Amino acid sequence: MLERSIGELARFLVIALGCIIFGFSSGNWLLAIAMGLAIYVSWMLWQQSRFSLWLANGRRGAVPTMFGIWGEIFDDFYRMQRRHRREKQKLHTMLRRVQDSTGALREGIVALEDGGNLAWWNPAGGELLALQPGDTGQPLVNFVRDPGFVRLMHTGEPSAGTPLTMPAPGNEARTLQLEVTRFGRDEALVIVRDITRLHNLEQMRRDFVANVSHELRTPLTVIAGYLETLETSGQAPAGWQRPLLQMREQADRMTDLVNDLLLLSRLETSELDHGSDRVSVRELIGQVAHEARSFSGGQHEISIDCSGDAVLTGEASELHSAFANLVLNAVRYSPEGGPIALRWWVDEQGGHFSVRDSGIGIEPIHIPRLTERFYRVDAGRSRDSGGTGLGLAIVKHILLRHGADMTIESTPGCGSTFALHFPPHKLDSATAA
Repeated sequence: MLERSIGELARFLVIALGCIIFGFSSGNWLLAIAMGLAIYVSWMLWQQSRFSLWLANGRRGAVPTMFGIWGEIFDDFYRMQRRHRREKQKLHTMLRRVQDSTGALREGIVALEDGGNLAWWNPAGGELLALQPGDTGQPLVNFVRDPGFVRLMHTGEPSAGTPLTMPAPGNEARTLQLEVTRFGRDEALVIVRDITRLHNLEQMRRDFVANVSHELRTPLTVIAGYLETLETSGQAPAGWQRPLLQMREQADRMTDLVNDLLLLSRLETSELDHGSDRVSVRELIGQVAHEARSFSGGQHEISIDCSGDAVLTGEASELHSAFANLVLNAVRYSPEGGPIALRWWVDEQGGHFSVRDSGIGIEPIHIPRLTERFYRVDAGRSRDSGGTGLGLAIVKHILLRHGADMTIESTPGCGSTFALHFPPHKLDSATAA
């Protein structure tokens, strides 16, 4: 840079010296100065025109050889151009690598822009959603017409954590799972997975449980009937009363288990959030508390704290089952004479029902798995209490159908608190106010 500046200064001095000599010889200093400025400006304009012509040609070919300050400008521009080309090549290489990687994925990836228009998709995404190369720029909802997906795209909310399950467009036998992740201003990424095999296996499991449970009801009813007849007829041999009683208790336990399995199967296979009954929470809690006192036989202190008369919208029988399961579990696992507190309250988050018992509590490691089927913290104690191991699983499915959730707080040795949380739209408008 210094050498070019010195060279440019030397050229200016040479022109100035020539002007001085011409001025002395001719005696016309104004003309000499004008000629000097004209020569220097012409020199600068000539180099500028070469630079402009090179830019107008798309910067193709070698950079023109320039002198002085313009040579420095050309060199800096050329270095910037080379660096830009290297970065551009690196980005192209990275883009090809990403496209090759996504092309090898079994999951479909669809990129959306402008609020939902198709921008790009990998081969798996095009195959799963039946997209054609000419569909670029079209709204994705024109090709995926599932109501749940259309509603998701119109709300503008991401589906992270709650994937959408739907039949594949044009192929009802294939089941897809879609997740929408939004980024930027109006851009989104749709991940598509083929879960047909998992869906079929889950459906087979549900059908198997439902069919087996249904087929077991008849023989269990016959066995229980004959056992009750033998117990009450007085014709059973001496010493058979205890075995008959134990057999009838186990038959009743099997009947309860079959009934819970059938209920769970029905909850899994029916549509979500279909109930429209108006249920008085005060009456529901009172009914559940009465059942719990009968079940307890007066061995527990059951208190109710219901602030206000709330009204829940949903399936009355399912809501009763959810409330009753929590309260009866508290009775089963609380020691004799232990207090059990039922509470209902409403705030800006919705309505809440909690059951606090005085049992031995639950270790934190077990809490995340309590809603799994047949999961027992203490198998022996659960079996002695008469539980089937399906109560909390039933509660979880009922809450899913009503858009609610459950929280569990427990400290070993200090009891547990199970709370149901219902969203505001499940409450009567007057109740919420």
